[in-house]
Amino acid sequence: MPNPTYAPRIQLLSESTTIAISSLARELKAQGKDILSFSAGEPDFDTPKPIKDEAIRALNSGFTHYTAVSGIPELLKAICAKLERENGLHYEPNEILVSNGAKHSLFNVFSALVCEGDEVIIPAPYWVSYPEIVTYCGGKNVFIPTDEKSNFKITPKQLKEAITPKTKILVLNSPSNPTGVVYSKEELEEIGQVLAGSGIWVLSDEIYEKLIYDTTFCSAAAVSQDMCERTIVINGLSKAVAMTGWRVGYLACKDKQLVKYIDNLQSQCTSNVNSIAQKASVVALSKECAADIEEMRLAFKERMEVAYKLFSTLPGITLQKPQGAFYLFPNIQGVGKFGGDSMRFCQELLQAQGVALVPGSAFGQDGYVRFSFACGIEQIQAGIERIARFIKDI
Repeated sequence: MPNPTYAPRIQLLSESTTIAISSLARELKAQGKDILSFSAGEPDFDTPKPIKDEAIRALNSGFTHYTAVSGIPELLKAICAKLERENGLHYEPNEILVSNGAKHSLFNVFSALVCEGDEVIIPAPYWVSYPEIVTYCGGKNVFIPTDEKSNFKITPKQLKEAITPKTKILVLNSPSNPTGVVYSKEELEEIGQVLAGSGIWVLSDEIYEKLIYDTTFCSAAAVSQDMCERTIVINGLSKAVAMTGWRVGYLACKDKQLVKYIDNLQSQCTSNVNSIAQKASVVALSKECAADIEEMRLAFKERMEVAYKLFSTLPGITLQKPQGAFYLFPNIQGVGKFGGDSMRFCQELLQAQGVALVPGSAFGQDGYVRFSFACGIEQIQAGIERIARFIKDI
C-alpha cells in the first residue's frame, strides 16, 4: 500500500532486476556456495593501461577539483573527434554533455523532455531501466513487441501504428541489450522515413557500439539530416573500454538549447563527472586504445561463438545468434514444466545448479532468459553444462 509520506513517483520505481540478481549471486558466493553468475552486464577485462596511467598522472598533478558541469574542454573535443572519425557525425563541444554514465545521460534526457502523459515508444524486449525512468518522469510507456520472427526488431508499420499525437520519444538500442540485434543503415532509414515531418525525438542508446560481430554499426543520427536533427545519441565508456566503475557517459544532440537545459539540471544534482575519470577518458576515446578495444571485441566474439554453439544443443531451447553486445537471449518456452515462466526457471536453476541468469520478464519478454558471456570460456562451458543437467533433471 502506498505510503503518503513518500512521493508517489518514487514508490513507482522498482530495483533493477539485473542488479538484484547479480547482488544475490555475489551474496551466495560469499556464503561459500558454488555459484556461476551470467547475470552481469559488465566486461570482465581490466581497464587498459594507458587509461589508468593517465588517471594516475591527473591525480599526481592535482587535477582533483570541480570542472565545468558538461565536461572538461579536452574531453568534449575528444568526443566530437570520435563521433566525426567513427560515425561520420559533426558536433560542436556545446552539443555534447558528459554525465555519470550513460544511464545518467538517459535519466537527464527523459527528465528534460517527458511531461505528464507524454508517450515514449520502446521496442520490447528492452533494457530494464528505460520504462522505469519514463514512469518516474510521468510518461506513458508504449511497448512495441518483437520476437524471433522479426529478428527482435520493430518494423516501420509497427512504428507508424504506435504513433499518436502524444508520442514524444522513440527509444532505439542498437546493439541491443538483451537480444544483441543490430539495426542496419537501411532499417534505420526506414524508421527515419516514418518519423519525417513529426516532432518525435529519437533516443539512440549506442553504448554497445564497439561490440559488433559479423556486421557493421550505423548510428541512428547518421542516416539522414532529419534523423541527425531529431536524434539524441547516448554513449559511454563502460562496455567498450571496460570502464564500468569510472562512470563516464555522454550525450550528443544538435539542439543546443536542450543540451543547455540538461546542463542546468545536472548542475543542480550531480555537477561534473569525476575530474580524474574525465582526464582518463580523453585517452580512452583516442586511437591509443584501439588495439585494446579490438582485442576485447575479438575475445567476446570467441566467447559468443562458444556459448551459442553449446546453447544450440540444449533440448527445448531456441536462440538467435547475436550481432552485438555480450548477451544471448535463449527462448526457454519449450523447456519442461515452466510454461515460459522465466522467473521460475531462473530461480530453480539458481537453487538446483548454482547458475544465475536474468529472467526475460525483466526485459518485458517472458519465456526467455538473458545469458551474459562477459566471462571466461571455461566458466561459459561449465555454466551451460549445469544448465544442461538442470534441463535433463526436470
